[in-house]
Amino acid sequence: VQLQASGGGLVQPGGSLRLSCAASGFTLEEYALAWFRQVPGKEREAVSCISATDGSTSYGDAVKGRFTISRDSVKNTLYLQMNALKPEDTAVYYCAASAARIAIMERAWYKYWGQGTQVTVSS
Repeated sequence: VQLQASGGGLVQPGGSLRLSCAASGFTLEEYALAWFRQVPGKEREAVSCISATDGSTSYGDAVKGRFTISRDSVKNTLYLQMNALKPEDTAVYYCAASAARIAIMERAWYKYWGQGTQVTVSS
């Protein structure tokens, strides 16, 4: 099981980015999936998750209404569309997967992790 995150970069406040997480070695839609983020000195924070059972999603309060999680079964890829970005969204973003089909917003739930991609929101 491998996850490869990409799509990070530097963006101005109010801008948009789409993160991708390519999966290999497993069928992504059969796993619970999530995005987390972390800044130096702080705990890794759950951003969003999506369940394998019915595709239901959850979002952290800080990103609700601005970020959208989705997956593409053909490309075996997880996405995070980030709109109306704020400087406080600056972090390293990680994708994660769990063989448990229901997704929850807890770091310990996820066994498989991507390497992280840096997102910087600054003018």
